[in-house]
Amino acid sequence: MATLASPVPDAAPAPETPIVYGTSRKRDWKGAWAALRKLLADSDDTVQAFLIMRALNADTPARQYRKLLEAPGGGRIAYKRQELSELFSQPEFLASFKPGTVGAAYRDFLGRTGYTAMGLAEVSGAQEMQDELEHPYGWFGRRERDLHDIWHVLTGYYADEPLGESCLIAFSYAQTDGLGWAVISGGAAIKSLKITGETAYFRAVWEGYRNGKRAAWLSGEDYERLLHEPLDQARRRLNIPEPVLYLKAQKRLAEQGLTGL
Repeated sequence: MATLASPVPDAAPAPETPIVYGTSRKRDWKGAWAALRKLLADSDDTVQAFLIMRALNADTPARQYRKLLEAPGGGRIAYKRQELSELFSQPEFLASFKPGTVGAAYRDFLGRTGYTAMGLAEVSGAQEMQDELEHPYGWFGRRERDLHDIWHVLTGYYADEPLGESCLIAFSYAQTDGLGWAVISGGAAIKSLKITGETAYFRAVWEGYRNGKRAAWLSGEDYERLLHEPLDQARRRLNIPEPVLYLKAQKRLAEQGLTGL
């Protein structure tokens, strides 16, 4: 007598794999706009900056990572996959730089501002998923995050004022083509123009973008070596000019008591 086959239970649906930041071209304009409004209302709300980046930078980390692999020495950097926030937090590493070097200027920057290498990592870490921690594009995104303060040193843009941040963000947009950078710097420049009626801030931000276009591609540098290089020499080699309009705008805004825009 024929027997009935036991019914096969339906297979459980496969868990949905989250989209890793840097692998999708989809942009969240609504989320970016909401975060930008909060950031412009409080320039110290760094979390909003990271939300804007995630909303708009789309596949920028993927494109930048591929560019790194094609750059001289980039394959070795990618293979090592050094977590710079950890390296830059080591006291013995920071103490190893001779006066006048990029690393010594970075060490002074940390002492002057009270910032730490892990500061941005802690702010942005809540946005990361486990998949990103173990993905090359996620690593590259963290690398560019951790280089932000060193770029302050290289470019001469102060970190403890909105103008300096806006100029460096415009510089970063030119370097990376990440749309989030453009939205943040453009929003800050427009805000300053509306409040003061002055174009000095706006022109300084535009100078930051132009300087970023002129400079060498900083994301492809070996920072464990670069930090030991004399600062003036590194700026010349990387074609980073003095931010003339920024310095003029900084002075003008200080005279008007508008440095906290």
